[in-house]
Order: sequence, then structure tokens, then C-alpha cells
Amino acid sequence: MDAEKTVGMSFRVTPRTKLLLVAAAESERRSLTNMLEVLVEDFCARNGISEEKTTPSKAGSNGERRARR
Repeated sequence: MDAEKTVGMSFRVTPRTKLLLVAAAESERRSLTNMLEVLVEDFCARNGISEEKTTPSKAGSNGERRARR
């Protein structure tokens, strides 16, 4: 099995969000990165979101989508 190439990301969260992510990762014995990947993949699976549904016209100039509030 080929390893999937990774990309760097940088973003800011509130201290509370970081504490919650750390707590979730520790409870699952995962790294912060792996926990975030699991959470995003689970959210997308539950909401019918797939890579095929993300088009360049819906993404930013570098493929990132803006967060909705």
C-alpha cells in the first residue's frame, strides 16, 4: 500500500477547542493530526460529503474552502 502524501496546514483555534481536541486525541490514543483527520472524515461521511463533491469553483484559489459561520 502506497503512503498518501501529506500537505501542511496552519490555522488558529480557541484555547477551548485545542483542549477539547487534545482530550479527544488522548482518549483515543491518537495524535492531534490523526484525531482531526478522523473527526473530519466522520463528519463528511455522516453528511454525504465526498472529494467528488468539492469542485474548483467552490474552493479557494489554493483549493481551500472558506469556513461558514
